[in-house]
Amino acid sequence: MKLKFLTFSILMFLILFTNSCKSNTTPFIDFSQPSEFVSLQNNSNPDERPLLIALASVFSPHETITYYRQIADYVSKKTGRQTILVQRKTYAEVNMLLANGDVDIAFLSTGAYSSYRGMNEIELFVMAEHEGHSLYTPEIIVHRDSNIYTISDLQDKVFAFTDPLSYSGHMVMEEYLRQRNTDPEKFFKRYFYTYSHDKSIWAVATKVTDGASFDSQIYEYAKLKTPELAAKVRIIASMPSVPTGPVVISKRMNIQQKEQLRHIFLTMHEDPDTLAAMQHLVIDKFVFPTPELYEPLRKLYDRTNTFL
Repeated sequence: MKLKFLTFSILMFLILFTNSCKSNTTPFIDFSQPSEFVSLQNNSNPDERPLLIALASVFSPHETITYYRQIADYVSKKTGRQTILVQRKTYAEVNMLLANGDVDIAFLSTGAYSSYRGMNEIELFVMAEHEGHSLYTPEIIVHRDSNIYTISDLQDKVFAFTDPLSYSGHMVMEEYLRQRNTDPEKFFKRYFYTYSHDKSIWAVATKVTDGASFDSQIYEYAKLKTPELAAKVRIIASMPSVPTGPVVISKRMNIQQKEQLRHIFLTMHEDPDTLAAMQHLVIDKFVFPTPELYEPLRKLYDRTNTFL
């Protein structure tokens, strides 16, 4: 079973993995280019060096990097400092950048933040708001033509998770199964990781997998960007709502810089071009964070020893 899972995971990785790194105003450092990234850390003056912004792959990078660049360019314009985007494939790798103090700011998923236990302390900086709230619903999807109508029907089927640290793309289903005295290894025929929510939709829509769990906001994104794929999936279960993935900042940044950046994030929706980029990422604006919303999730990650 484990050998099958490993073989299938490798095959899925080769099928699903794509990456894009196009030239633009804001430089983009992909996870395949570590040497360039390391050299950027040698600037002795932290107030003058570029702001390093890490991105977790909630969406596929080639789908969204243009919009993150626009946000980074806006931050650069307002601060007078160059901004550099740093992409990593997994949530754990992004958390490791934070733990090592290698980046200043990070766009994290809900699970990546809830699982972070790095030595380098981070601060919950701002939260994303969409349609008047900062919550989303984890959902379980199947192909629209399948005969699967409940989670129980997924037993002995193939399932796609997003990332081991993802809440909506992994932990919510694992916790659901744990409460029923089982786990993914026993319940599913096999499972694999897609490493982005939009690829999970693709996997279900093309029948590579029988089911997947994902973020309801990603479904909204898919309906706009790939309606032909979104139309091929069906939601069979919705879980309790949880807070959106936050933006975090290193606590080592000085207070003046931090407050300047917070003001920039909280008001960037007032700039029409930047707002358009944000809305492509299912964000209407950034708001002050509500830390207590994440506490139940942090306790869940602690209880299951799923953290970095």
